[in-house]
Amino acid sequence: MPLYVIERKFADRLELTGDDVRAIDAINGEEGVDWLFSFISADKLRTYCLYEAPTPDAIFEAARKADIPADKIVEVNRFEPAQLR
Repeated sequence: MPLYVIERKFADRLELTGDDVRAIDAINGEEGVDWLFSFISADKLRTYCLYEAPTPDAIFEAARKADIPADKIVEVNRFEPAQLR
């Protein structure tokens, strides 16, 4: 399945509860979108998330349904974490 990095810009600081995350995950599942992990900026106004999804449109639709932004979506070829030395 293709991998995508999503940049999300929030108007206010991001404060998600466990219930919020579960609701977003459920909506993602309806669209065949799978969240892998996220980085949150220090000011909590942006996130950078790695997702598996069939298409960018599936990500946009899941974001629309969850009422969260998906400002930029970039397809990436593969994920290679740095090796510990």
